[in-house]
Amino acid sequence: MSATRAADPTGAGTRWRGMPAHERQAERRRLLVDAALDMLGSHGLAGTTVRGVCEATKLNPRYFYESFDDLDALLVAVFDQVATDAFELMLTAAQAQVEAAGGAEPDPLTMSRATIGAFVRHLVEDPRRARVLFAEGLSNAPLMRRRIEAMHSLTQLLEYQAAERSPAAVDPVVKVAAILVVGGMSELMLAWLDGRLDVTVDELVDNAAALFVATAEAAQRIAEGRAAPSRRRKR
Repeated sequence: MSATRAADPTGAGTRWRGMPAHERQAERRRLLVDAALDMLGSHGLAGTTVRGVCEATKLNPRYFYESFDDLDALLVAVFDQVATDAFELMLTAAQAQVEAAGGAEPDPLTMSRATIGAFVRHLVEDPRRARVLFAEGLSNAPLMRRRIEAMHSLTQLLEYQAAERSPAAVDPVVKVAAILVVGGMSELMLAWLDGRLDVTVDELVDNAAALFVATAEAAQRIAEGRAAPSRRRKR
């Protein structure tokens, strides 16, 4: 056995031969994230370990630590990847609706069906994604923090969009509505994936979209109603 093979029993050194250093590291990181997604999404936190991920990827543990400080850092990277993929699909669906409207304001219900549908179907196609986003973070502090941060970012986006449509959207009720919608969607997906909600995927998307629009419209009416007396006093 050569000295190189003895020092690197996984053979990883030959796997990356001819690739630039930054590409080798990026590829190893991708392999680790993919393996962790499979473990976390299939077996949960208890079944996801540094050793297991390294064995699944046939990588020496030193390659794990070139990309991640510890297991929690890898778990957060998995969450970020799943969340980013889902968000990008929603943006793509939204952009398609804008283009289909030919520059006009897209119908809110159609837009909601498209974006929520893209999100839901992405998770349904691979239930591991839903488990990573909604379930496993409940018992891991770093994942829980990232989940809260992601929900906060989405809430801020909804507030920003509401403010673009109406000056009255600065009312706190808009933030309350955004939090209700974002948090409710998380619980809705958990209930459906657990089998506690007997509806089809299409019914789930249609109902969620209708309630999303109804909640947004109700919040806007409340905000505008509160703003009206203030405008009259200024006259």
